[in-house]
Amino acid sequence: MKSSSALLFASTILLSSPVAAAGPNVVASIKPVHSLVASIMQGVGEPSLIVEGAASPHTYNMKPSNAAALQAAKVVFWVGPGLEAFLDKPLDALSGGAKVVELSEAPGLEKLKFREGGAFEAHDHDDEGHGEEGHKHAEGEAEHDDAAAPEAAAADDHDHAHEGHDHEGFDMHLWLDPQNARAMAAEIEKTLTEADPDNAGAYKANLEKLNQRLDALDKSLVATVAPVKDKPFVVFHDAYQYFEHRYQVRVAGSITVSPEVLPGADRLSQIHAKIKELGATCVFAEPQFEPKLINVVIEGTPAKSGTLDPEAATLDAGPDLYFQLMEGIGTSLKTCLASAS
Repeated sequence: MKSSSALLFASTILLSSPVAAAGPNVVASIKPVHSLVASIMQGVGEPSLIVEGAASPHTYNMKPSNAAALQAAKVVFWVGPGLEAFLDKPLDALSGGAKVVELSEAPGLEKLKFREGGAFEAHDHDDEGHGEEGHKHAEGEAEHDDAAAPEAAAADDHDHAHEGHDHEGFDMHLWLDPQNARAMAAEIEKTLTEADPDNAGAYKANLEKLNQRLDALDKSLVATVAPVKDKPFVVFHDAYQYFEHRYQVRVAGSITVSPEVLPGADRLSQIHAKIKELGATCVFAEPQFEPKLINVVIEGTPAKSGTLDPEAATLDAGPDLYFQLMEGIGTSLKTCLASAS
């Protein structure tokens, strides 16, 4: 009798407890986008990820499993053809009735014009704001245009300068500013609510939590890079303009314009000379690409080497990845630049 009563009581509790409706099939292109989507979908479902592991969207080839995921999707999130060019035709051919959301078109994004050269001119931050104060200008305009005025690129690189970048001339690494992540997250929440109104409350609550985390991340990064923000450094490819712009760090140049194109001897010589000229203290590799090039350009200079991971190649996918990615960039910059002379 007790067993029957207990079973009846348990059944009553289960029936009266709120249960989230099953979420829609959602696909995200790259890890940073997937992380934001996963944050909004917590408690409802898990999005699928196309570019997994250490793969890069710049060099990715579609797999049959990716095609199957797109065919089954109700919603697909990507940055846009300027970054994930490999997805452009498959989305047209395979996504069927799915809602395809190009997050580079999300309202409220700040877009910076992409820089065509690898070695940027020296620039002065003395008359610019820092941190949150330095992030107050119109959409699509870069405040420090002097940094964005590149020297002529080596011919073999310049021909391919626009590969992996927005065809309208905007840098597509938009997520490397937490304020842009907020704008992308808002678009993700709006889209999921329209596609799945039964879980609208969960999506809204998750967006509020995510925005609180993004605010805390932004303040933390300001403090992390403050001691080293005036030390110039060189990166593997020009993927960090949004981080540079937000936190006023000094990117002196990049080894290659686009990671699909290996730099030639002229470019390496140019960057080597720029490291000496500007006194660049660190040169940063990326996990997906050839690290030996870093040793070539720092040979004979006091510069040290480090690693930055703008696309989260070394991180496990999930809601926390975006924060690990951004904190990792800040910590790597501080560690290498603080240790350099």
